[in-house]
Amino acid sequence: RIPPDLLEQAQDDATILAIRELEQAGIDIVTDGEIRRESYSNRFALALEGIDAVAPGQVTSQTGRVTPVPRVVGRIRRVAAVETRDATFLRQNATRATKITLPGPFTLSQQARNDFYKDEEELAMDYAIAVNQELRDLKATGVDVVQLDEPWVRQSPEKAARYGIKAINRALEGIEGPTV
Repeated sequence: RIPPDLLEQAQDDATILAIRELEQAGIDIVTDGEIRRESYSNRFALALEGIDAVAPGQVTSQTGRVTPVPRVVGRIRRVAAVETRDATFLRQNATRATKITLPGPFTLSQQARNDFYKDEEELAMDYAIAVNQELRDLKATGVDVVQLDEPWVRQSPEKAARYGIKAINRALEGIEGPTV
């Protein structure tokens, strides 16, 4: 409902409020409140090359709920930073240790319609490379902790055991400091 020309400032204001509330609550490691995310994964997923955001796919949850998801039509590649401004803004406005989150590669692969890759593991591994590149840039901002959100590990434990952990480990490869 915020006019496009005022959206970034409104998000900045809301982020500062979130940071202050976390600090006043005594939280040791604060986040930006994820104000800029319209979902926990789409913001990052839709910024990648290889995604057709105009004609999305669908995923059906275990409960039967149908959700529109990014549709993979080419090789997944990160072409630009997605959350580094968020991490920099967080660091500039927090007085405590900081944490920034990203969707994990396994969850990204499960929340997409694959119309390109021969198998899901190959898709997850390319997501892992993109996530790793983003994590490297996030750590370069000085953020203290990076977190990967991976809720699909519990929803698809067989796939997670087969290749999900491998993709998560690839995403975290070479990342210094605490990870969650």
